[in-house]
Amino acid sequence: MNIADRALWVMERNSDQPLGLIDIATACGVSRSHLANAFGMATGWPVMKYLKARRLSRAADRLAGGAPDILSLALEFGYGSHEAFTRAFRDQFGRTPEQVRSRGSVEGLATTPPLRLRDGQARSLLPQLTSLGRLKLVGLAAPCSYNETIHIPAQWQRFMSSHYDDIPNKVERMPIGVCEPPDDEGCFRYVCAAEVRAFEGRSPELAYCEAEPRTYAVFAHNDHVSTIFDTYSAIWNHALPVLERAVDDGPVLEFHNDAFDPDTGLGGLRICIPLAD
Repeated sequence: MNIADRALWVMERNSDQPLGLIDIATACGVSRSHLANAFGMATGWPVMKYLKARRLSRAADRLAGGAPDILSLALEFGYGSHEAFTRAFRDQFGRTPEQVRSRGSVEGLATTPPLRLRDGQARSLLPQLTSLGRLKLVGLAAPCSYNETIHIPAQWQRFMSSHYDDIPNKVERMPIGVCEPPDDEGCFRYVCAAEVRAFEGRSPELAYCEAEPRTYAVFAHNDHVSTIFDTYSAIWNHALPVLERAVDDGPVLEFHNDAFDPDTGLGGLRICIPLAD
């Protein structure tokens, strides 16, 4: 069973218990960052957003069935008050709990069914372990989430056409993608970056960041760049658990191969996952 499947099982089995991202990660035997990436890449959902949607959907079913005590239901699904539950319920469905109970139906509500558990076999991915020194990176940053990665190609286009040529002190090699660790809501910052020898003349439009020296598990993605998230899902859910090395909470780096062609999306890249010492 892969990491995303384990997390689905834990959430479905314990949705009426207090659960945070770290609780689910611990039950799955991985770090919170590993879980967030594994689940997000496999499903397109942030872990906690999915858990909230499932809890409220189960609560809606109970209300449609005539649950008499809304406060007890709120407490059962992790809300500390009737008001907090009502606010979350209305934000999710556009109706109050009382309205759904009165209607006796969830018809017309955008409820979230449980994701299907998929214990499939992933293709084999064998990483190389590589140590990298400190990297100074300058680039165009934007907030992202697992269901909004379609915006990343346009972000690259803006960076290369409007910013790349003007960055001073560039190391002359292919630009680097930087995926910073996700937060508890499954949001992360993606940076289209160039490596530089030193930071100089900082522009307010660009992000300046450093990747600390560490060991990386390096995975090759040789298919079209549009399928990179299938590779990410296989890495986080299958390859890293087999590797049995803890993942560090540093940024994931994407190094484009010298043969990469931005016009066609072909040529491949290398995905570098930071490992804990």
